[in-house]
Amino acid sequence: MSIAVHIFYTGKGGSARAFAEEMTQSGTVAKIRAEEGNERYDYFFPMDNAETVLLVDQWRDQAAIDAHHASPMMKTISELREKHGLSMKV
Repeated sequence: MSIAVHIFYTGKGGSARAFAEEMTQSGTVAKIRAEEGNERYDYFFPMDNAETVLLVDQWRDQAAIDAHHASPMMKTISELREKHGLSMKV
């Protein structure tokens, strides 16, 4: 059974969208999608909240999520989230 995680990243002045764009343009998203067990990693932009980005992150099972959380990708994500001054809600 797959596990889907929805993460809302919120910032100011367009920083959430800039974060998602940098994640994509830097190749980080492609690397995450290539990780064993990743089934989906997509950003969405709510029509009624320009300062929030929704990430739909789906994994094959808990072991795949745990491996992802132990990977170097988490450091990259954390650094970019801090760079763009984002808060997150899971």
